[in-house]
Amino acid sequence: MTTWTSDELTRIEHAEVVNAYRAHLQAMTDGDTDTLDDGFALTHITGYVQPKAEWLSQMRAGRFDYHHVDEKDVTVGIEGDTARLVGRIIADATVYGAHANWPLRLTMDYAHEGDTWTALRSVATTW
Repeated sequence: MTTWTSDELTRIEHAEVVNAYRAHLQAMTDGDTDTLDDGFALTHITGYVQPKAEWLSQMRAGRFDYHHVDEKDVTVGIEGDTARLVGRIIADATVYGAHANWPLRLTMDYAHEGDTWTALRSVATTW
């Protein structure tokens, strides 16, 4: 049986949250709406709070096409079974026909459920 120190557990949990975030970004780039299909709201840079199902539907229709994501930095704070991740990315995306490199700051809240970290909400702003 392995015994972990609290510092080791914190590093493991931190890595798990970052891995969940990176899987989310990869699924966006891949257009993999099945992987992204969990329930949360996305707040866009415009302030519009979009239900996840609507965003996924618009991705499937080609209104949100993420070509590439360049991760700049990421921080994670964990408290019990919740985590807040703040990441800065440059998203090469076409949104409603406008192609640009979008400098986005994503603030994502996660809950630890079983063996996974599940995204509860995401707020995008520019930086």
